[in-house]
Amino acid sequence: MDCTSCKQCCRECSENESVMAPSPVPSPPHQRPAADDPAADEPAVVRALARTPRQAFAHGIVQSLPFMIVIVPFALLFGVVAVEAGMDLAQVMGFSVLVLAGASQFTAVQLLSDQAPALIVILSGLAVNLRMAMYSASLVPWLRGATGGQRLLIAYALIDQSYALSIQHYERHPRLSLPQRLGYFAGTAVAVCVPWMIASWLGATVGRAISDDIALDFAMPITFLAMIAPMLRTPAHLGACFVAVLAALLLAGLPSGLGLLIAAPIGMATGAMLEVWAERRQGAT
Repeated sequence: MDCTSCKQCCRECSENESVMAPSPVPSPPHQRPAADDPAADEPAVVRALARTPRQAFAHGIVQSLPFMIVIVPFALLFGVVAVEAGMDLAQVMGFSVLVLAGASQFTAVQLLSDQAPALIVILSGLAVNLRMAMYSASLVPWLRGATGGQRLLIAYALIDQSYALSIQHYERHPRLSLPQRLGYFAGTAVAVCVPWMIASWLGATVGRAISDDIALDFAMPITFLAMIAPMLRTPAHLGACFVAVLAALLLAGLPSGLGLLIAAPIGMATGAMLEVWAERRQGAT
């Protein structure tokens, strides 16, 4: 469930709005558009400000529907490959309900299949999900007034899709009240998280019916290629990818998947250096 596909889906459904009675609540001054801002009078802005929290919730669900094209097949595939890796139905559902992060789940299943120690599996999953820390930091200005319980639920349901939809919606409509923002986020979370869990269960159920003679080992690398390939759009991305791949191949002999843990930060450091180099070169021209 990568963030590139998220942004494409967000643009497809950005204008699907409904008209209700107005009840806007001003947001902090640094988020409030100027009085002469033409965007403040656009019909889409008026409609967004007019929604009740319940209507914002429904709107979030509607705007999340295009993601089903991506989420359902990947969740089905996760259920199948997890069963192929030796997990039972309860373990598969534990992953999808408690972890709720597709890339981390696939990574963990692959490492468990390689008999990696639990510590390596946990650290790898945390490394894959480090981007969630950046997501949550960028949401703080918009959801600052949320209660402790609401923040826990937001942290639990924060995935690529719910973040991408919500942050774009908040930036497009900065005068939304906190209840409207929370309602919209809740709608996106329900629409993308619940189908992931259901499709994971269905995939695991189907996976148990597949004969052991049918090997599904090829599904894991193909899944990662499908997730990563669309993200390789800049020299920094390509450099990080190929250096990480090369390092992983050179370190393949290390036990318990340790080579991957070493190769990942090497690739990220390469990408960061290429990004800095590109920015300096652009600034010099």
